[in-house]
Amino acid sequence: MSVIVIEFITLDGIVSDPDGSAGTPSGGWAFRHGPETVAGDKFRLGDTLDDGVMLLGRTTWQLFSRLWPGRDDPFARRMNAVPKLVVSRSLTDTSTWANSRVIDADLVETVNREGRDVIVTGSPSVVHALMAENLIDEYRLLTFPTVLGTGRRLFPDGGPHAQLECVSAEQAGAAVLAVYRKTAR
Repeated sequence: MSVIVIEFITLDGIVSDPDGSAGTPSGGWAFRHGPETVAGDKFRLGDTLDDGVMLLGRTTWQLFSRLWPGRDDPFARRMNAVPKLVVSRSLTDTSTWANSRVIDADLVETVNREGRDVIVTGSPSVVHALMAENLIDEYRLLTFPTVLGTGRRLFPDGGPHAQLECVSAEQAGAAVLAVYRKTAR
C-alpha cells in the first residue's frame, strides 16, 4: 500500500483554487492553460484508480461530486467507479457521487488500516495531516508556469522534513508532471 498525493501546483508551491471555484482573486490559474493541460489522466494513475481508493477532504469532494458524476469518458468512468473516502466532520450525505463514504474513524488510523493504494487529490488539510505523520510515499505534481505569491502552499513553512527523489518528469501541455518518492533514511 502506498499513499500517493496528486496536486495541481504553481511554481511557488501554491495549490489553492486551481480551477477558480473558490472565487479567490488569483483562482483558476491551472485552467488558464487550456483543457489539454488538465483533462484526462494527467497524473498517470491508470490501474491505481481501478485497484486503489481515493481520499478526499470535504471541500474537494463537494467540488468533484458536482463535476464527475455527469461525465462519461473513460477517465471519468474510472473516477466515478473508484471507492472514495471522505474526511469530514459535517458531511453526512455522500449519495451524489457513487462509491463515496465519510470515514468514521481517525484519518491516520484509516490510512494505516487501508490495504489498497490511497490516492489523495487536492485536499491540502488532509495532505498536511498525512505529512505530519510521515505517511506520504509519493507526490505526483503537475506544476504550472505560474507564480501567485500568495495562497495555500503544499509544503507549508515549518512543515515536516521529507527526503524525496525525482523518479520522472515530463511535459504535459503547458505544465510539467513530476513524480517524487520518499527515500529511505
